[in-house]
Amino acid sequence: MDQHPASLPLDSLLAQCTMRRLRRSGPGGQHRNKVETAVQFIHNPSGISAEANERRSQAENRSVAAFRLRVNLALAVRCDVDEASEPSVLWRTRLRGTRIEVSGEHDDFPALLAEALDHVAACDSDPRRAGDQLGTSSSQLVRFLSIEPRALALLNQWRSDRDLRPLHAR
Repeated sequence: MDQHPASLPLDSLLAQCTMRRLRRSGPGGQHRNKVETAVQFIHNPSGISAEANERRSQAENRSVAAFRLRVNLALAVRCDVDEASEPSVLWRTRLRGTRIEVSGEHDDFPALLAEALDHVAACDSDPRRAGDQLGTSSSQLVRFLSIEPRALALLNQWRSDRDLRPLHAR
């Protein structure tokens, strides 16, 4: 795999997906159950899916579902990274000294999350070594991963599998 699916341009990623329109119950007013405003994307190569149904607008739900799909792909799909790999241009543009600056809602977040997890996985769950590769400190890397609680849980699961102590964001 040349490029992580979470870092693909949105139109390229969605070309690999099946989109389903659904009806979902719940809050949202009298028209909620009468129209298919919920959206689900299924990434065909991996089988990973994401859904959004909390908005009354199908376009808004589509955007939210696409973002969630990219985050789910970042969490579930690993790309090979060797220890000599340089961080991506995107990663380097987000570094301020040794701090990575991005909001968990920003469009770049899933691609950056995938890159960070790929490096941590390649470094045997050692955030210090991964941070060295990525030009950041281990504490900054753990803090970045904790933006998405499932990413920190994944890192701690990898560490548990290696009999290492869990990490916590400060």
